[in-house]
Amino acid sequence: MKKTMIVAAAAASFVPLAHAQSSVTLYGVIDASFTYVNNVDGSGRASVGNGIDQSRWGLRGVEDLGGGLKAVFTLESGFDVGNGKLANDGSLFNRQAYFGLSSDFGTVTFGRQWDSMQDYVAPLSATGSWGGTLFAHPFNNDNLNTNGGYPVNNAIKYASQDYGGFKFGGTYGFSNNASFANNREYSFGAAYQYGGLRVAAGYAQQNNPGATTNGASTDPGQVATYNAIGGFRQREFGVGASYAFGPAQVGVVWTQSRQDNIAVSAGSSGHMNNYEINAKYNFTPALSGGLAYTYTDGDYNVAGVKTNVGHLHQIGAMVDYSLSKRTDVYTQVVYQRATGDEIGAAAIYYGSAQRPSSSQNQAAISMGMRHRF
Repeated sequence: MKKTMIVAAAAASFVPLAHAQSSVTLYGVIDASFTYVNNVDGSGRASVGNGIDQSRWGLRGVEDLGGGLKAVFTLESGFDVGNGKLANDGSLFNRQAYFGLSSDFGTVTFGRQWDSMQDYVAPLSATGSWGGTLFAHPFNNDNLNTNGGYPVNNAIKYASQDYGGFKFGGTYGFSNNASFANNREYSFGAAYQYGGLRVAAGYAQQNNPGATTNGASTDPGQVATYNAIGGFRQREFGVGASYAFGPAQVGVVWTQSRQDNIAVSAGSSGHMNNYEINAKYNFTPALSGGLAYTYTDGDYNVAGVKTNVGHLHQIGAMVDYSLSKRTDVYTQVVYQRATGDEIGAAAIYYGSAQRPSSSQNQAAISMGMRHRF
């Protein structure tokens, strides 16, 4: 009898483990395309590499801890399908690497993660939904496109549950530096969906990005378009809306990127505005098409002298055909025109770098195949 009670007590102590549920999912995208761009250093350029999406693979895990509490993690790595090299900054999990807890009150995660502009505003833009990299706003100045864009290191993120279509959240990226405010990042955003209507807004700020290991790069063409000096601050704002009706969907997005104390001189600043309208139509369950137009303008101020940087007009069109639920083929055409002496040449965004035109005009055509697993 005594032995039976001991065995029963020992078995009962393991009951919570027996009921715990956990899973790890391997997922990814392989996207390869042939792209031709005219007016690159005075001639055309053809290349094979990533297409709409950045090719990537990842591991996503969840463990049920009981009482509505779950442990979650994501490890995600982007790579160049053309040469197999790691993408973005070359780190192993260069897109995301985070771990945290999820409950009925929301999800809190720690690590390398996307900010609120990328979480809430980007899905309403062409580049953050169906259009991909070539449809990014010029220079990816607002960091909406994640192919060559930058997540936040050393970050704590909160994402709420869905409250009747309303969601909100934010990030805080620690500098891990003796100077607490130097190189820190923070962002917040919200979104609401009711039927076919979706609206969202977001804000992100980086203090001296690139100073250590946090926030965005200061390389030209990335989210920071100027090198940093003391007190450099970068901000991105955005709002957007979309409406789906039947097989059609239309959307509008406005974003602004601002830089203060840029490297030209102390007190200098600059900003760019992006105004986008996009539309997508599903002709059949397998065939869809999309159009997007973005107008970009801005100015910079050096020693109290304000200068208009000019105007950029970009229009893109895409046709996509699904061969199966996981595999599709597509063709994209994008044209950009730059007007104004300060901007000078057009430069369609390609992810890690632009290929500036030899004139005010540039066009690109991309044909590719994508497989999701």
